[in-house]
Amino acid sequence: MTPYWAILSARFRTLLQYRAAAAAGFGTQLFWGLIRVMIFEAFYRSTTSAQPMSYQEVVTYIWLGQALLAMLPWNYDRDVHALVRSGNVAYELLRPLDLYWHWYARAMAWRVAPAVLRALPMFIVAGLFLGLQPPDSWASLGAWIISLLGALLLSAAITTLINISLMWTIAGDGMASLVSTLVVILSGMVVPLPFFPDWAQSILNFLPFRGLVDVPFRLYMGHLPPGDILGLFAHQLAWTLALVAASRHVLRRGTRRLVVQGG
Repeated sequence: MTPYWAILSARFRTLLQYRAAAAAGFGTQLFWGLIRVMIFEAFYRSTTSAQPMSYQEVVTYIWLGQALLAMLPWNYDRDVHALVRSGNVAYELLRPLDLYWHWYARAMAWRVAPAVLRALPMFIVAGLFLGLQPPDSWASLGAWIISLLGALLLSAAITTLINISLMWTIAGDGMASLVSTLVVILSGMVVPLPFFPDWAQSILNFLPFRGLVDVPFRLYMGHLPPGDILGLFAHQLAWTLALVAASRHVLRRGTRRLVVQGG
């Protein structure tokens, strides 16, 4: 585990240097967060029907999503893409490391560092001025932290699978676009999952994407009881292990067929 922890740590420290990009991302996410809040405010003002979440819960849900947007697996690692395109991935194969866990460690750092840089100011600004509420209880806070760990493990697994798919594609943008669309819609980032129709709930509950956004956020608000954390975390972990197993199989096939410059 030591070399993979060293990779994660080094990559994390490197990504923390991109403070200007984090500031720009914070401004963009603040802008889009305000737009989404106004959309839902208009929706709640125009309806008298009972809704699955209160307006204040939706506002908190939105700002949590904007704060932790960088944790979502919506694109691929540009450095891995360059390695595959140039053929320098051959050097990766020569390292005395398991290539999958090498890339997984990079993905973990890539999902954590930008999220940390953007989340802290977002929690402060949205918490003081824009309606972000504190956790429902200490138990909800603890359950939220545990589920965030599960979301991070799951997000890194999906990101690594996208990176591995680069061995089959020229640019990789197609796979990244497909996965990012599935992630933002089926995780609850666009519309909170409780607003989806009843017939879709069982499907959404089975798929892994709710573990990225919906589960952590609703635990934070107390909309899901903290006592459910064991089952919810088990769901996140089960999908993570399934994706790891599938990705390792795909990687083995990819390295067998990979052709690089000169051979």
